[in-house]
Amino acid sequence: MQNVKFKMKNYNSKLKIEYSDEDRFLGMSEKSTFLLIFMILTITLIFLPFLTTFNNFLTKVVENNQLYGTIQKYIVPFEAKFIGAILIPLGYDFVFNPPDGMTINGKYMGFTWNCIGWQSFLLLLITFIFGFARTYTWGSRIECMAIGILGTFFVNIARISFTALLAVHTPAVFAVVFHDYFSAFVTILWLCFFWWFSYKFLLVHRNVL
Repeated sequence: MQNVKFKMKNYNSKLKIEYSDEDRFLGMSEKSTFLLIFMILTITLIFLPFLTTFNNFLTKVVENNQLYGTIQKYIVPFEAKFIGAILIPLGYDFVFNPPDGMTINGKYMGFTWNCIGWQSFLLLLITFIFGFARTYTWGSRIECMAIGILGTFFVNIARISFTALLAVHTPAVFAVVFHDYFSAFVTILWLCFFWWFSYKFLLVHRNVL
């Protein structure tokens, strides 16, 4: 909601609206957030093969240093239960094979800590840094962050579930291509919708209260 100043010279003059410096700063903050998302999309398109290679390299580094144990032990099984909750009602046979796999309709698929979508949470954190103007209330910021984190979690669950369905119903190359390449665009689309929704319905200017 914007603060405006009204100036009228006389009864026959036109109404003149001037926006405050805070409103201009707020608009710049919104634009910078979407500009950041667009830059991420551009970089992803240009360097996608290199990013995939770097991600594989980073995965091996983390696994060799045993830094992933907690995620693999607790978060992966937790997400696997959500995937099962989606696929089982649809008529699929789902079994989680600890610690790093799942079987769907008799087809085994690897499911490790690197599949949970930590990259999307990293991108979400970066947009948090640039997306919150100083003029938003802390209450609306916390609400926005909570929805962003939960939304990103469920987007990842949907992404993994769709990848699993591709592996069951199509040749393996389709699931691999979607998992390694197109899943990044799912995150970008989600971030665009999330910030549009946040600026439109969630974030509140401090002076409104």
